[in-house]
Amino acid sequence: MSMTDGRNRVVIDGVTPRVDSGEFPIKRVVGDTVDVEAVAYGDGHDVVACALLYRREADAEWAEVRMEPLVNDGWKAAFVVEEIGRYRYTVAGSVDRFATWAHDLAKRVGAELDLSVDLLIGAELVEAAAARASGSDAARLAAVAALLRTGGGEAARAALAPELAGLMARYAERPFVTMAPELSVVVDRERARFGAWYEMFPRSAATEPGRHGTFRDVEDRLADVAAMGFEVLYLPPIHPIGRAFRKGRNNTPAAGPDDPGSPWAIGGAEGGHKAVHPELGTLEDFRHLLARAADYDIEIALDIAFQCSPDHPYVREHPEWFRLRPDGTIQYAENPPKKYQDIYPFDFETGHWRELWDELKSVVDFWIEQGVRIFRMDNPHTKPFAFWEWLIGEVKKDHPEVLFLAEAFTRPNVLYRLAKVGFTQSYNYFPWRNSKEELTEFLTELTRGPVREFFGANLWPNTPDILPEYLQYGGRPAFVTRLVLAATLGPSYGIYGPAYEQCLNVALGPGREEYLDSEKFEIRPWDPDRGSSLAGLVGRLNRIRRENAALRTNQNLRFHSVDNDRLIAYSKSTEDRASQVLVVVNLDPNHGNAGFVELPLDELRIDPRQPYQVHDLLADRRYLWYGPRNYVELRPEVGQAHVFAIRRRVRTEADFDYYL
Repeated sequence: MSMTDGRNRVVIDGVTPRVDSGEFPIKRVVGDTVDVEAVAYGDGHDVVACALLYRREADAEWAEVRMEPLVNDGWKAAFVVEEIGRYRYTVAGSVDRFATWAHDLAKRVGAELDLSVDLLIGAELVEAAAARASGSDAARLAAVAALLRTGGGEAARAALAPELAGLMARYAERPFVTMAPELSVVVDRERARFGAWYEMFPRSAATEPGRHGTFRDVEDRLADVAAMGFEVLYLPPIHPIGRAFRKGRNNTPAAGPDDPGSPWAIGGAEGGHKAVHPELGTLEDFRHLLARAADYDIEIALDIAFQCSPDHPYVREHPEWFRLRPDGTIQYAENPPKKYQDIYPFDFETGHWRELWDELKSVVDFWIEQGVRIFRMDNPHTKPFAFWEWLIGEVKKDHPEVLFLAEAFTRPNVLYRLAKVGFTQSYNYFPWRNSKEELTEFLTELTRGPVREFFGANLWPNTPDILPEYLQYGGRPAFVTRLVLAATLGPSYGIYGPAYEQCLNVALGPGREEYLDSEKFEIRPWDPDRGSSLAGLVGRLNRIRRENAALRTNQNLRFHSVDNDRLIAYSKSTEDRASQVLVVVNLDPNHGNAGFVELPLDELRIDPRQPYQVHDLLADRRYLWYGPRNYVELRPEVGQAHVFAIRRRVRTEADFDYYL
């Protein structure tokens, strides 16, 4: 150890927030506050000072915030991230010579000791600070230094004045500073956290039965999607579909002559990942769709599946990117006992992996050039973590506004690792969390546990691949329950649109969580005017989400006690409590349920001596509640949920009460 290192007397431990040992960045959106804490201490009795340093990664200079002391050598400070991109932050600590001197001087004053030498020591410290300062600050410091050299009571009072302490902190000398390892934060736009997604197969967008839908047909549906309040329209792959081993209806191995095949069997004579299916339209038609969607404030999310049909040009041009079996054929995708002969996965262990990586990144770059800024990546857990960390990192260097959703229904460690290496959001286990206990435990893990620093959950009650058992047997009330839960438990949620909107619940067979007559393998025109549509409820929920700031985040999600396990209650609040939403949901789709909800009034900043109003935003009904314990009753034939805005009682100067 060098002599310089040996003179660093402050130890810094446990800087938070951080992910693992700091190997991966935390995540925030523009405007967020990053609250930083650390443990810092030194030897002996000298006073320690700590500062939070932060900067945009592209900047050379650090901004600095003086940290406040907590108990047991703890320190805290915060900074606001104002732009998308990456920031760096760290904690610096050193012995504060002036604060140590002032602390000892105060004790000597109290003991009525001789201060003459001590004041001269202080004068030297203040003179050194004056030399580092400028303008009026330098003049004030010089004047105090001169006063300290005179000695006496007035000098001692000046030495201990808060004004001097503030100036000395501003121009403090920091020799032998200990710097904690630098940490990073990825800052995204708000859509990374908040948004409602609607999934639609473009080929089913036509209103006439039997006709293949086009991008122009999707444009005709935009008004309906916008009326329901969705911010993101997600399209499955739009590329040419292979014919070799094409799957028929309900995933049968043999396709008929008119079967369109699976959109995830990408590639044909018309092209591959950088081409569009000719029956959907042209690349120009797709760009026109992007522009029309923007007119409705809707973003198009595009599905990218890094796999090929046997007819993909890559198979012919780059056979080295695929794994050969002993019989000389290319290994197709399998998930035993399922076989996907219409799909060839890439071999990421190929000796030509660098060329493969570069080509796959060029696919993402191509669609960014067309105007896409949100990508749903298919089955990312079947590709190397290192690949995703590289690809997402490289893309966001030039386009930090781009967002990536991971379709990763997989083990927790894999799910979270994908988030750590760069995925903005991820599907998760929400479709299979149905009981109060399961939902409470799962959402508490996401919002209160360590994963909250990096994992963005996008809650989907169904997908084209998943028709959960709860929806199969619960009828329309089950769809209402899961919709309300998804839309209010998560700031980001989505539905596989027409199927959910129309409460489609017919499974492929007993014990199967797959749709019968799945749209993955056939064209299914949907009737937007079908009487059972949930469109009106969806629209109300999405309007409530936009109008109530508490629903735009998950950091203040709290579950509350209800004396009925079939009822779940939870609230969300903004930091200033200006927006507070309480949700009560009946988890039983077949029976009515009632119970008493208990609220922590102090945490919600509600005066227990005053009544407060809960305004049901779904039914537009208002109730006066008193105290922490109140009765609720929900019945499927009336409504499965309350979404309450909590309004506290306010008295005006004119002695008139109203609820805010």
